[in-house]
Amino acid sequence: MAIDTNEAFLLILVLLLLFRECFTVVDDTLSMGESLSALTVDRLSSQNDKFELGYFKRGTSSKIYLGIWYKGIEDKRIVWVANRENHLSDQYTARLEFSNDGNLVLLQASSKIPFWSTNLTHLPSNSIEAALLDDGNFVLRDRSNLSILWESFNHPTDTWLPGVKVGTNQLISWKNSEDPSPGVFSFGLDPNGVVQFILEWNNSHVYWSSEVFNNSYLFCKININLENETYINCPNLILSISSIGQIMGIGLQLGNESWTQPRSLSNVYALCGAFGIYNNNSSNPCDCPKGFEPFSDTETRLNDWSGGCLRKHPLQCENRIGQKDWFLKISNAILPVNSKAYSQLSARRSCKKWEVWVIVALPILVIVLILCLSVGFSSKGKLKCKGDVASSYDLLLFDFSTELHAINDKTNTKDNATKSGKKDVELPQFSYESVSAATNNFSNANKLGEGGFGPVYKGKSLNGQEIAVKILSKSSTQGLDEFMNETTLIAKLQHGNLVRLLGSCMEGDKKILIYEYMPNKSLDFYLFDPTKKTMLDWETRIHIINGIAQGLLYLHQYSRLRIIHRDMKPSNILLDGEMNPKISDFGMARIVGDNEAQANTNKVVGTYGYMSPEYVMEGLYSIKSDVFSFGVLLLEIVSGEKNTGFYNRESLNLLSHAWELWKDEQSLELMDSMIGRPSCESTIVRLINIGLLCVEESPSDRPTMFDVVSMMSNEHAHLPIPNQPAFTTCRNLMHSNPKINCAENCSINSVTISVMEAR
Repeated sequence: MAIDTNEAFLLILVLLLLFRECFTVVDDTLSMGESLSALTVDRLSSQNDKFELGYFKRGTSSKIYLGIWYKGIEDKRIVWVANRENHLSDQYTARLEFSNDGNLVLLQASSKIPFWSTNLTHLPSNSIEAALLDDGNFVLRDRSNLSILWESFNHPTDTWLPGVKVGTNQLISWKNSEDPSPGVFSFGLDPNGVVQFILEWNNSHVYWSSEVFNNSYLFCKININLENETYINCPNLILSISSIGQIMGIGLQLGNESWTQPRSLSNVYALCGAFGIYNNNSSNPCDCPKGFEPFSDTETRLNDWSGGCLRKHPLQCENRIGQKDWFLKISNAILPVNSKAYSQLSARRSCKKWEVWVIVALPILVIVLILCLSVGFSSKGKLKCKGDVASSYDLLLFDFSTELHAINDKTNTKDNATKSGKKDVELPQFSYESVSAATNNFSNANKLGEGGFGPVYKGKSLNGQEIAVKILSKSSTQGLDEFMNETTLIAKLQHGNLVRLLGSCMEGDKKILIYEYMPNKSLDFYLFDPTKKTMLDWETRIHIINGIAQGLLYLHQYSRLRIIHRDMKPSNILLDGEMNPKISDFGMARIVGDNEAQANTNKVVGTYGYMSPEYVMEGLYSIKSDVFSFGVLLLEIVSGEKNTGFYNRESLNLLSHAWELWKDEQSLELMDSMIGRPSCESTIVRLINIGLLCVEESPSDRPTMFDVVSMMSNEHAHLPIPNQPAFTTCRNLMHSNPKINCAENCSINSVTISVMEAR
C-alpha cells in the first residue's frame, strides 16, 4: 500500500509524540549547537532534580511559555517565565537556542525575530553555555571559568526564590491564574529610599507596606555591596505575588510557615474593578450590584475581576424610553477612593430637557442681578457683586508646577503690587474630600510619621506629584494659633533650604497643611540610628550643616520678614531626594522687627536640649536663640549623638562632652566613629569650634548666622576661642554637693516650659 508524503509526515509526528521521552533533554546545561524544542518536550533539569526549565501551557489556553518550575509537583508551580510579554503559539516549531553572538534566543518557525532573548553584548560566544542551577537560577555563563554573564534571578517575574538579591527589581503578578503576562499588582522595595516592602497597584497606588527594616525583616537581611547599593537578601524565604494582589511568603526555617499580606482581600486596591463589590466570599470574592453584570465571565473564572461590572441597560437619559432611573441602597459598603455619591436629584437633573433649565434658571439669574445692583447702589459703589466664599481646589487634579503661578499672577495685579509694595503669595485651599482621596483615606500604608502637630501622610495627585499631608490632631498640644501662624508665615518664604508649603485645607474642625514631599524623611531618621547613620558620610553631613546655616541666614536677614524659628532640631530638618536639607515646622516661629533685638513670651515652647538658656529661664528669644539651637544641631551631626543622650555617662550632655574634648585638644574624638576618619579633619575641627561658639551662655557672645556662614565659607579666616557652653556645670555641682537640687539651681525663674517633642 502506497503512503503519500502527508501521511508519512503525520506518522512520524505520532511516533515522535509516543516516544518523546526518548528524545527529551534532561541535562542541566545547554551548549552551543543544542536547542530545547517544545515539540519533543525538551527540558533542563537542575543537578539534584529540584527544578526544571521547559515549555508549559495553562488551562485551555493555547499560549506557550518557557519557564521554570519545581520538579515533581503535579500542577507545575511556575517560579519564572521568560517570554511572559510575548507568548508562543506554535508548539511544533518553538525552540530555545544560541544565536551567533552567544545570546540565548527563543524562536518560532522560521522567524528571525526572537520572542525572548538574554540580549547581551560582547559575549565570548565560543565558550558560552546555559545552566539551570539547584537554587532555581537559570544562568548564562562562560564555560571556561564558570563566571555568570546573565541570570534569571536578576529578571524575576512573580516569585523571589531564596538567595535572590532584592534591589530595584519588582515582582509583577500574573494577569490571571492561567495567563502569566504582567498584571496590575507589583511588590518590591519602596523606591523612595525607605527600607521597607510595598505592594502597589498599577505602579501608582501603594495599598500595603511592611514595617521599616532595621537589620532584618521576616527572614530577610539588609546588605550593602561594594558599589554602596542597598539590597535585601532573603536566604530562607520564598516570596510570590498572586494574580489577586496578595504577597505570600514561605519561611524555610520554620517548617514551611506561610505568611500573607494583606490578610484580607478587601484591602487589595481595585480588586473588583469598576462598579464591582467585594463580598468576603473566598471562592468568588467579587460580585456585581443589581442591574450590572461582569465585564467578562472568563476573567471572573480565572480570578481576574479587574474588568469590573457593566450596566445591563443604559440610563433613562441614554435610552429615552420613559422609565425612571432609581438608586439601589447597599448597606455596609465602603466607597472607593475619590468616590462622589451624587444625589438622585442631581442625577435626574442631568437628564432634564433644556427647556426646564431655561424656566428654572432665568428667574434666578434675574433675582441675583437685581440683588447685586441693589447692594451696589446702596453702598455707593463700595461693594461689588462677587462671591465671598473662596472655592476649594481638587488636590488630585491640581498641578503644582503651573497652577500655583497662575493663582498668584491672577491675585497679584499691578495695582495690588503697587499698594503693598511687594507681592503676597496666595495659597490654594483644597477640599477635604480630595485630600482624603490623595492619601487613600489617610491609610496607615501612607503614614510617614507623627509629631506634636499631628500625623503626616504621603499623598499623590493623579499626575503623579507626591505631597506630604500634615493634619492638626485634636489631641495636639499645638492649636489654631500655630496652624494659622504656619499657614500665613511660611507661604511668604521662598528659599531652597526651607520646605515649601503648597496649600491647606480647612473644613469644619479639620485643619490640614500640604507640603512638598521629602522622600528621605527627616535628619533624625538617619542620624541617631546605628544602621542608617552610615548613609550620612562626612561629605553629606557637611553639606547638610551648610544648607541649614543658609536657611537660617535667610530667615534672620534676607527674607521679607525677620523670622525666629524657635524649634530647630533634627526632626524638623527634612531631606529631599538628593539629601539637601530643608527647614520645616514653622508653627512656633515668630516675626520680629528689623530693629528689634529680642522679644519676650510668657509661654516657653520648644524641645528640651535645643532651647537657649535665656529662653528657658527668662522667656527671652531672639535670632541668637536660633543660633544656639543651630550650634547644638551642628555638634549632633558631627558626633551622631543626641545632646540629651548622656544620662549614664560622666558628661552632663553633648555640649559638656564637646567642651571637655576641646579643652584637652582632642576635638576629633567627638566625630562619629561609625563613619570613619574624613579626608578633611581640619574642616571638622573648624565646625566643632563654630558649634561651641554658637552654644555659649551669653547671647552677645554668640555669632550671628551671617558670621557663621562667613566662618564656614572662609576656611582660612581666624576663629575666636569659645567660652564654656551653657548647661555644662549642674552635674559637677551635684557630684561635689549631693544636697544641691539641680532643678532648683539650673533655673532662675518660674516660667513653665511646654516641651513639644515632634516625631
